[in-house]
Amino acid sequence: MINRERIPRELLKQLESRLEGKVQDIVFPPPVFDALQGEIIDYDLEEKMVQTRFPILAAHLNPYGNMQGGIISAAIDNTIGPLSMLVSPPNFTRYMKVKYGKVVSPDLGFIYVTAHHTGGKKRFLYFEAVVRDSDGNILASAESTHWVI
Repeated sequence: MINRERIPRELLKQLESRLEGKVQDIVFPPPVFDALQGEIIDYDLEEKMVQTRFPILAAHLNPYGNMQGGIISAAIDNTIGPLSMLVSPPNFTRYMKVKYGKVVSPDLGFIYVTAHHTGGKKRFLYFEAVVRDSDGNILASAESTHWVI
């Protein structure tokens, strides 16, 4: 089921077009996106870009009181994922390489993830993502390869 209230109209139109009658077969946004309290805040269909925002919650902290790397990776995957559906559903993450640059502390409030589709070859799609704080400082980056099924 697609939550039409949470998806910008232009994105919804593109998503429904790409899913070609299989809209009832998916949950969008997925439950994990909701569990992370993600929000799509910007997109550019021509540039094949999606930007999301995720709060830094107490439940997402590691023993040192900072956002756990796996949660940062999940935020990245949950930004690239919706973009990948707009590019070529169905597909899935085959490989994701994440480089962490700075500690993500709760006082930042939110992380902002921007993902771009950078190309494709045969059954593979390529994406890049950057995680920033509200001041634009880079906290992490990622490269991801998806496999079109």
